[in-house]
Formats: sequence, C-alpha cells, structure tokens
Amino acid sequence: MKLGIVGLPNVGKSTLFNAITKAGAEAANYPFCTIEPNIGVVTVPDERLKVLHEMYNSKKTVYTSIEFYDIAGLVKGASRGEGLGNKFLGHIREVAAIVHVVRCFDDPNVVHVEGKISPLSDIETINLELIFSDLEVIDRRIQRTQKNLKGDKGLQSEIAILERLKAALESGVTARSLSFSEEEDAFVKSLDLLTYKPVIYAANVSEDMVAEGADNEYVAQVREYAEKEGSEVVVLCAKLEAEIAELDDEEKAAFFEDLGIAESGLDKLIKASYKLLNLISFLTAGVPEVRAWTITRGTKAPQAAGKIHTDFERGFIRAETIAYDKLIACGGNLATAKEKGLIRSEGKDYEVKDGDVIHFLFNV
Repeated sequence: MKLGIVGLPNVGKSTLFNAITKAGAEAANYPFCTIEPNIGVVTVPDERLKVLHEMYNSKKTVYTSIEFYDIAGLVKGASRGEGLGNKFLGHIREVAAIVHVVRCFDDPNVVHVEGKISPLSDIETINLELIFSDLEVIDRRIQRTQKNLKGDKGLQSEIAILERLKAALESGVTARSLSFSEEEDAFVKSLDLLTYKPVIYAANVSEDMVAEGADNEYVAQVREYAEKEGSEVVVLCAKLEAEIAELDDEEKAAFFEDLGIAESGLDKLIKASYKLLNLISFLTAGVPEVRAWTITRGTKAPQAAGKIHTDFERGFIRAETIAYDKLIACGGNLATAKEKGLIRSEGKDYEVKDGDVIHFLFNV
C-alpha cells in the first residue's frame, strides 16, 4: 500500500516523513526542499503477531508494511506547471491514498508560503490544483466518448457520469464528495482522478495542542471540512513524532502518558488508512513463521489465499480458520480448538474476517 504525503511547502511534510520512516529525508525552512519523492517503508504494528510468535516459537515474524511517499510541496498554478506542479501531480497518481498535511499551529519562525495560517485556504489551494488537473482528464474523456457515442449508445450513461463530475469540479467540489452506485464507482475509479483518491488530513499542531481533546480552532475547521467529503482526520505534532521515533517502547509509553496521548501519530495514520481504504488483515501462524496479510474487507477465501501464492488460489480446496481471540483463549492449541469446535472449515464463498488465523488447503 502506498500513501502520498502532500501539502503546501513548510507545513511539516518532510518532518513528519522523517519521523515515521526514519529515512532521513531533508527537512528545511524553504519551499521546494523536496523535489523527487522520498520513499520510506513502515512496518504496520500488530500485537497479535508478537503473541503468536511466542506461542508457536516461530523462526520468523513478517509484518505487513506501508510505503510513504514524501511528495514535493504544491503552490497555486501547479496544474499549469508552476513550481514543481507537473511532477507533483504525476507522483500523486501512483498512490492509493493521500495524507494531506495541514498546518494547524502558529509559529512566526516558520514561514508560510501564503503569508498567513489558514488551514481551509491551504486545503482549498491544493484541491483547486487537483480539480484543474481532473477537469482536463474529464474534458478529454467526454470528447473521446462523444465521438464513439454514435456506434455505441450504451456510452450515454458514461457521458452522464462525466457531465456530473465536470459540473461538480467546476463548482469547486472534489470528486470524492459525490456519491455513486457500485457500478458507477468502478467507472469513476477507472478515470484515475486525483480528487477521487481517499484523503487523510493530518492536522499538524504545536506540542501543547497534541493531547487528546485539546481545543484547537484550526483542527475544528479541518474536521468540519473532512466530514463533508467523507475523509479522515488525524491530529499529530510532526516535531514530537520526530522525538518519539528515537524512543524505545518503554520510553514511548512514559512519553505518551506525560503528553496525555494514547498512541503515536504513525499508529493513528495507519489505523486511519486501513479504515479509509477498507482494509483488514488475516494471519498465518506456525513454527516457520507468523505473518499478517492485508486484504480488502469482503475478500473471499480463494482470493485471500492468492495473496500468499497464486497456486493457493488456483487450487483452493478450503480454508481452516479460527478467530485470533478464540485461538488465544485455547492457548494456541489447535487440538483443543478442534475439540471445542472453534476451527471452521470454510469454502469458496467465505468472506475472510479481520484477525482470522487461516490454514489453506489446496491442490498443486
């Protein structure tokens, strides 16, 4: 899974990226510090794997991961090639979701590219450039579809969706703010529109505003905006995240307690991304290794097996599965779990659940 970290220059993108990936991306107090996207791979924490590892005395533990792309800052006119706009827009197309870092703190020592602190203005600046880019895509698609309309009247439904999208974009509304049927959604996704990508707004606050429930007017504005378009909001302090990244687990726990927070910004981002992209994890466990596999919610057993190896999907027979909590209640003893009837034998129509511990049976 790839997440692109975006935002106006000097809002804390690279500082956040450094903190959550420890990749050492350059962070400086001037625009366009980041030109090519820095890429960092982050392990997705999952306490269940630690428990299973100890339970099975496994030789190896494999966590799932997320790739974070630190994409260059954007300014007005990017859709027309201003600043690093063309590269910026191209890099966004490569990610599954956008982490839009929004400055929600006052600091006269950190310059703002627009000269003032206004989260909604910052969000709208970037959205407007993405909208301009999407309008070009829509206009080209409408022209091409209209040419083919004479030979295929079925394309009229596509024209209707395209016209609806164009009207929304021209009024300053992002594509993700609109509602579509399942069939329409598949078509809109095929257009690869930038404003249809899921968004997590990372509200970057000052150190004294990071505690849960802290009253921050800027954050309230971001939450209200995000709610209208169905996006997620994560409140964090990029500067503190950099400090947290250097601590061990015990030190982190004490640090969180002092700050009045329950988890790091990275953990919040990961949870928000899984929720936004409708992702879950199933587990495999044994002496050779324990491992987490990320799939879309609603994935059927054969397709989940295919995440491990294509042969598993092709020769799928059944999935022997047990919920993680129930396995732990049996002390990890599969024989006990079988005696209690907790291990289920599921066929091709079974939708895998988050936390399922699965053993796949298949023909070679």
